[in-house]
Amino acid sequence: MELGIAGKTALVCAASKGLGKGCAMALAAEGAKLVIMARQAGTLAATAEAIRVATGAEVTTVVGDITTEAGRDAVLIACPAPDILVNNAGGPPPGDFRNWGQKEWFEAVNGNMYSPIDMIRRTLDGMIERRFGRIINITSAAVKQPFEPLGLSNGARSGLTGFVAGISRDPARFNVTINNLLPGLFDTERGHGAATLIGESRGLSARDIIAGLPAGRLGMIEEFGATCAFLCSQQAAYITGQNILIDGGNYRGTF
Repeated sequence: MELGIAGKTALVCAASKGLGKGCAMALAAEGAKLVIMARQAGTLAATAEAIRVATGAEVTTVVGDITTEAGRDAVLIACPAPDILVNNAGGPPPGDFRNWGQKEWFEAVNGNMYSPIDMIRRTLDGMIERRFGRIINITSAAVKQPFEPLGLSNGARSGLTGFVAGISRDPARFNVTINNLLPGLFDTERGHGAATLIGESRGLSARDIIAGLPAGRLGMIEEFGATCAFLCSQQAAYITGQNILIDGGNYRGTF
């Protein structure tokens, strides 16, 4: 399927590895021009080169932390008018909520709620003016099925979800959509860590947890990236304000 985003400019945050990298690679394969950001210069440069070799795409890199004001300033100087924005940032650490004070909560909310909201604030009106925009927020399956040790993530990402529900409808008339992708367990560093954590809470190994998934395996970043690319396509203009779970069937609810 021709997705109709060749030549569009895509800004992908935290894109040097994992799910961000999967999204960047998929968008580049569809002909998008990329601006990718991450904190580690070496890993980011290697990812950019791998994308160029695989797709021939134009890739600009910005080294920085998207959860800081300075990082957001820097990436938007490099890419002031993105057509596509993929918000992504590492999640907060697990733990017992009894041990979290204001500092831990403020850091979680800053990283996984305020920072993507600020990126939306800075880019949405330009998309509306140009009559095209796709914003994807990478959140977590924990928004739909919370896991107690991930309370910081549960809370901060659910706050982002509620915010997006409130602002995502009006821009649709201008061909601008905002959707959330909710990953379950993927073959990434964080995915393996989550499988280990879930296993420990149940007296099982990470291997047991993975084997017990309905798909019998971890998701691949290429699968996640392909879903992201479709939501960024011309054909997905009628999809907005949605929370799209991509977890291999692990969530067993009807809604």
